[in-house]
Amino acid sequence: MSPKKTPRLDAVDLDKRIDTVETYEHRLGALQLKLLSLQQRYVAEGRRAIVLFEGWDAAGKGGAIRRINERLDPRHCYAWSIAAPNPDDQGKHYLYRFWTKLPLKGDIAIFDRSWYGRVLVERVEGFAKKPEWKRAYDEINAFEEMLTDDGVRLVKMFIHISPEEQLRRFAERLKKPHKRWKLTLEDVRNRDKRGDYEDAIAEMFEKTHTKHAPWHAISGEYKLNGRLEALETLVDALGKGVAATPPEMDPEVERKIRESLGLPGDDD
Repeated sequence: MSPKKTPRLDAVDLDKRIDTVETYEHRLGALQLKLLSLQQRYVAEGRRAIVLFEGWDAAGKGGAIRRINERLDPRHCYAWSIAAPNPDDQGKHYLYRFWTKLPLKGDIAIFDRSWYGRVLVERVEGFAKKPEWKRAYDEINAFEEMLTDDGVRLVKMFIHISPEEQLRRFAERLKKPHKRWKLTLEDVRNRDKRGDYEDAIAEMFEKTHTKHAPWHAISGEYKLNGRLEALETLVDALGKGVAATPPEMDPEVERKIRESLGLPGDDD
């Protein structure tokens, strides 16, 4: 079975938007409830999932992750914010630090940026030599296939916004003290190399969009749309082959609990 058509940034509909805030809140609540039911299934059945976010600076990755986590059981869902590797990490294979963050049985691990840094920022900024990032495509595909063969559900999303919208969000961050700290000189330098990043993203999609781990390109031009699209993608991916309802209690366990507590049965 082949994956769906390889995503392209120029094919993402940046005009998508939600009609009203009320519509957004209604759809968000319904999606979060479905996601909670799926999480309960994953916990009960010992399933594992990885949700991976890449995207432009200020595209809305953090906002989408917060809406995903909002109603979930935090004991079984955690987010990793991936920054530049520290000196200890640099002495090991670049995938090592991700091995240590893989989910346990029943858990969902969310990555705010990921091992794809090897073929994105490390490639564009020259932190990885050409032979290193070139061979990384095969290394990443083998890593992801190993995870999915072992039963991990892997969901990869890239949030896309236009350069004009990114500039507007950077300017907005400068105006707000609680957001200003998030803007760095590195963000500005990355923006100056947007063309190089677009080339790297296109090759990343081409080389790593596989049947076991396909990419989903999300339109984040309008934040509310981006959040809903991310949750819809996640609910659909996690729900394949999984009942989107809370797990049933073992009837015999329920009967014994009712007897111990002196409670009548449902039929009484």
